[in-house]
Amino acid sequence: MWYVSTRGMAPRVNFEGALFSGYAPDGGLFMPEELPQLDRETLRRWSTLSYPSLVQELCALFIGPELIPRDDLDDLIHRAFSRFRHREVVPLSRLRNGLNVLELWHGVTYAFKDLSLCCTAQFLQYFLEKREKHVTVVVGTSGDTGSAAIESVQGAKNVDIIVLLPKGHCTKIQELQMTTVLKENVHVFGVEGNSDELDEPIKAVFADVAFVKRHNLMSLNSINWSRVLVQTAHHFFAYFRCVPSLDTHPLPPVEVVVPTGAAGNLAAGCIAQKMGLPIRLVAAVTCNDIIHRTVQQGDFSLSETVKPTLASAMDIQVPYNMERIFWLLSDSDSQGTRDLMEEFERTRSVRLPEGLQRKCSPVLSGPRLCRQVPGSCPGCRAESRDSLGDLSAGEKEDTLYPNAEEQRLDTDSSGHN
Repeated sequence: MWYVSTRGMAPRVNFEGALFSGYAPDGGLFMPEELPQLDRETLRRWSTLSYPSLVQELCALFIGPELIPRDDLDDLIHRAFSRFRHREVVPLSRLRNGLNVLELWHGVTYAFKDLSLCCTAQFLQYFLEKREKHVTVVVGTSGDTGSAAIESVQGAKNVDIIVLLPKGHCTKIQELQMTTVLKENVHVFGVEGNSDELDEPIKAVFADVAFVKRHNLMSLNSINWSRVLVQTAHHFFAYFRCVPSLDTHPLPPVEVVVPTGAAGNLAAGCIAQKMGLPIRLVAAVTCNDIIHRTVQQGDFSLSETVKPTLASAMDIQVPYNMERIFWLLSDSDSQGTRDLMEEFERTRSVRLPEGLQRKCSPVLSGPRLCRQVPGSCPGCRAESRDSLGDLSAGEKEDTLYPNAEEQRLDTDSSGHN
């Protein structure tokens, strides 16, 4: 399988090339040139699999056997999940009124990013050992990405990792997870500013293609395609656990609530949709609500400031994976995506074309976006319908009240991308 930039000006690469890249040379993000379309028989077969086995099947579609033979791929993924605390890796808890919670926090650092990063690190080290190479990973974090990335590569002889930690913008636990690792290949630096601000120099570094090649730099933020690929499995696994049968016509929909910052998990859900999974995505955000405004009003623009909330990893004003979503929903329109993103980078404010906004709203369930994370919980929650009477009309619009007749899923909110 080949991968192309969302901006259409970079040479296409294979999975290994996408894995070892940060941004594409033209500033875009790598995406599969074509997405596999899954028939009902494939979905039925996948529905009986464990989470690790499902990840193996999904990754095999996007990583050719000429790069990683299937037996090796299965072994890498098995090794990746070996340290998770729960025997199912990703269990599903069933609550009242059809609400289900997919527990994505059973990895070493308790962040959902452990799931994708542990696999990505295995793929990375497989190629490094095979090619006898060394890389330096550069990661910007609002908390959970940094600690999960460090955990995935600490002690590796062929990887050094540099983590930029925004001082005062992470939880104490996350900060300690990063600053107390005493491995020679781990380098953590506290920087001034928030996570959006530190993303700018990182992107500038990766724009210097010669510098990146000279120093063998790469990223493990969710600009990396491998992260998004593994996260796509969350949506398939959730769907299979929520739906009682795959024998109905058409397949029943499942509504998936995705706490969102940089929109990596949301992009993964859009990819699953495009592959044929009948899910409806609800993007849950904090008061830093650029995604809410983008879907509801077509207003893709920064607010004046990033407002701190209890969900610091979701306090994002530059959700860079929206570029992948714009590209997907515009039928791979690289020219339109490039024009849109370059204007956003210049002005920090852009109005979505009317046709693109119309496509965003039904895919991302715009009318049911949650605009504000409740102050009592460091994540987003779906209230029971009994509590409607306690809210004003405006609050009812901005809080998640999925339809009672549908199966619903609330995913873990431990991270922003």
